[in-house]
Formats: sequence, structure tokens, C-alpha cells
Amino acid sequence: MLAAVPGTLYAHYISYIDPTSFTVDESIFILSIVIIGGMRNLWGSVIAAAFLVLLPEALRFVGMPNSIAANMRQIIYGGILIFMMFRCGKR
Repeated sequence: MLAAVPGTLYAHYISYIDPTSFTVDESIFILSIVIIGGMRNLWGSVIAAAFLVLLPEALRFVGMPNSIAANMRQIIYGGILIFMMFRCGKR
């Protein structure tokens, strides 16, 4: 029941849903939110979602040369994601 509300809002926002709307990358992203936030903790998942969405945006402001910025942001994001999965997944 709880998943119906965001699904309905997403369907209204996109206005058309088909199976290609949900890729493997999005499934992995949602699964990592649930792992980091906790399966039985709604507020933990909300905080984890905000953290994982805002982290790439925050990494844009880290001063790096343009030639390596995109690759370094992905490496840093992946490292923080792995650290958070190991740290928060042990609960």
C-alpha cells in the first residue's frame, strides 16, 4: 500500500509508464537506498534517498581539473556508496 502512492505520483508526473521506464540502474539505486536506510525504517530510507541524490550534486563543487573531474566524481561517489553499504548494512 505504501509503494502505491509514489508509484501513482510517478505515473502522473511521467504520464506514461512502460517496462523500459525502469532500468537495472534504477533498480540498483533503489535497492542501495533501502540497504543504507534500513528495510524497516521509513525515515532512514528517506534520509538515505536524500543523501544519495544530493551527494553527486555536492561533488560537483569539489575543485578538480576538468580533465579528470567526471571520473573522480564517480570514483568518490562509488567509494562513499560502498563504505555506506558496509557500514549501514551491518545493523
